[in-house]
Amino acid sequence: MQKKITNSSIAEICEQLKLAEKIAVFCHTRPDGDALGAGTALTAVLNNAGKFAVMCCDDAIPEKYSFLNRMSEVKNKLPDGIEFDTFICVDCADLNRMGSFSNAFAQFKGRRINIDHHISNKNFAEYNYVSECPATCEILTKIITGAGFKINKEVADLLMLGLITDSGNFTHNDVTDKTFETAALLRKCGADVNKINYQMFSRQTKQRSLLFGNVIDNMRFALDDKLAVIVVSLDLIGKFSADGSVTEGFVDYPLTIDGVEVSVSLLEVKKRQYKISLRSNGTVNVNAVAATFGGGGHILASGCMLSGELEEVIEKITYAVYQNL
Repeated sequence: MQKKITNSSIAEICEQLKLAEKIAVFCHTRPDGDALGAGTALTAVLNNAGKFAVMCCDDAIPEKYSFLNRMSEVKNKLPDGIEFDTFICVDCADLNRMGSFSNAFAQFKGRRINIDHHISNKNFAEYNYVSECPATCEILTKIITGAGFKINKEVADLLMLGLITDSGNFTHNDVTDKTFETAALLRKCGADVNKINYQMFSRQTKQRSLLFGNVIDNMRFALDDKLAVIVVSLDLIGKFSADGSVTEGFVDYPLTIDGVEVSVSLLEVKKRQYKISLRSNGTVNVNAVAATFGGGGHILASGCMLSGELEEVIEKITYAVYQNL
């Protein structure tokens, strides 16, 4: 059952979108398919409605999303000379995850809207619509149709990207009949499901496949094999001439192993600094695990940042998982 953590209705969000004329859309750093799909879809819809809208992201867009043309229009800074009346943040649980845009959003005097699906969302805007579900793109589809905006093929592809990737291709436990109804609507509007699935789950570079093989070959187990841990070091990334963005999805593999209840990925982003991704098969609330270290997300999928020596970081994560078993 979807849980709402919000102070605004969809009708109120729709009304604010219709009033907006000059809009900047933001998402979280190290963007994934849902953040990018939601942000670019909303930007496209607003542009098509005759409004000025631009999407900004603090990090570069991973190459694997480049098959969708709208991704090339995402900016890393706000354009000069535009007096924005509306800032919108999508798929972002708190201001800090916006990176360099955090202060601008916090200090903005105009209309601020927060649209998200994370249970850990801080409700940091004047207008917040936060509903726990597989993807922000599921929420955004309701908002776009509720506001009377048109979903053309481009927008349908972008929304389907987020829906497919954040739901694990409709395999996660939080997928509901509403999710499939949303997918059906987007398919009816022209979304190319086959192409999106191939680009997200089948296509990969030689470097990614070699990196994945090495990472899985060195997987660790703990807590009577209920916990699986994988580590992606800077040395490994360099060895295979890859970058951190290609590791998306690695954390899901250990959950396919019999007996594993929690999967943890440690991605080294700087020396002694790790991006922690956690996944659960439903037994353990990994949002509570991540919250121990100032992170958050969903009950079944969350993340945080940790600093320290590798073994020390693994020990901390292992103990936090143990406390929540």
